[in-house]
Amino acid sequence: MMKTSRRRSREFALQGLYQWQLARTDPETITRQLAEARGFDKIDGAYFSILLNGAIGQARMLEEQLAPCLDRAFAGLSPVERGILLLAGYELTHCPEVPYRVVINEAVELAKTYGGTDGHKFVNGVLDKLAARLRAAEVKSA
Repeated sequence: MMKTSRRRSREFALQGLYQWQLARTDPETITRQLAEARGFDKIDGAYFSILLNGAIGQARMLEEQLAPCLDRAFAGLSPVERGILLLAGYELTHCPEVPYRVVINEAVELAKTYGGTDGHKFVNGVLDKLAARLRAAEVKSA
């Protein structure tokens, strides 16, 4: 299946969040470095920028929103799981035009590709809980 420009944007944003978590590199430097990677020219650049800058800028608030949905401390998660949850948490919070099911599905696909063995199940469960809190009306009407 062909990857959409938005899926590629999420993949690169996840890579950027991973780098940010490990080295605290600023978003501008991360973007410059990722721009040289193969496939970066096929992303939705504006959406990538919104996701990367938004998730980094709102990380503390997103961690607080995610905390009640977790069965362990946020810091105890792998950097990949943390990145996926920050990314999807940002989309659920700040991108209401993206249906919650799309946000969750995209996050699960990222977890299947980049995460640990059962990471996608964990991500799915956490985001189901978060969506029920953040987008209650949308979830109820689905």
